[in-house]
Amino acid sequence: MKLITKCASTLATALFCASALAAGYPNHPIKLIVPFPPGGGTDLIARELAKTLSQQNGWNIIVDNRAGAGGDIGVAAAAKAPPDGYTWVLGQTSNLAINPTLHKGLPYDPFKSFAPISLVAESPLVMVAPKSAKYDNVAEFAKAVHTAPANSMNIGLPGIGTVAHLTTVLFERTADIKVTNVPYKGASDGLPALIGNQLQAYISSIPTLLGSIKAGQIKALGVTSQSRVSVLPDVPTIDESGYKGFNATTWFGILVPAKTSSDICAALNQAINKAVQDPAFVKQMQAQGAATLGGSSADFTKRLHADYDMWADLIKQAHITLAH
Repeated sequence: MKLITKCASTLATALFCASALAAGYPNHPIKLIVPFPPGGGTDLIARELAKTLSQQNGWNIIVDNRAGAGGDIGVAAAAKAPPDGYTWVLGQTSNLAINPTLHKGLPYDPFKSFAPISLVAESPLVMVAPKSAKYDNVAEFAKAVHTAPANSMNIGLPGIGTVAHLTTVLFERTADIKVTNVPYKGASDGLPALIGNQLQAYISSIPTLLGSIKAGQIKALGVTSQSRVSVLPDVPTIDESGYKGFNATTWFGILVPAKTSSDICAALNQAINKAVQDPAFVKQMQAQGAATLGGSSADFTKRLHADYDMWADLIKQAHITLAH
């Protein structure tokens, strides 16, 4: 009986998708909005996904970079687009799960403005230290903070209100330490200070720091996911370093405007789930320290609600504001 039910569900999904495609969708180019500039991690994921989907389905997908206001401009543009399946956005943790708490009066609502299609990938951050540091993992770093003179340990922040900033605060609270937060304008801006021993630690994205780690300019202390990453196989997770349950990653997912028809959403979900399993796509994500995801629209919605609640709670407890 369970097998029959499962087959019936699969058949229903296939019929939905067939309905969308039989109706001629898509019959003109699809616009995939990336709310950040070209060349960054979000842009790379979007372009690899667009390429894979185009190869598998013959679709014409145009990547449209709409940078500004920490990504909010591009996300807002997608929210206002017609719900016809021809405008997508690659949303991520910062815009959908963090900014709604930090930015008042956003021109979109993460839960009402969109129909989540599928998660695509997630990427952990990595905590690093100067190569001359006497600590080699996050537990030793926390011990060094406890024994150091007050206000003598600095940790860099790649922007206020970013996932990296909140992950840093989460680690401070988890490890019960207090360090001096030093904010920078972008992910790579803190590197010179770290290499020059002006910072004692830094948490940022793996692609930003990977080159310096491999060159031996800095050393990795721990990754923020609950599983190790293939590009840094010898670097332990913060979870396995004594802080059980620690998990902070940036996820990326495709959304379309709310009220997009259910048959189009089902067709897109099926196509994206196939794309993220493509070996070439998986390999490209792993090279950036990311893991592919996929799943149902309900899975995406559940993850969005969980992360929204987690980060909103941290922001409020730590009294974080954009003027912090």
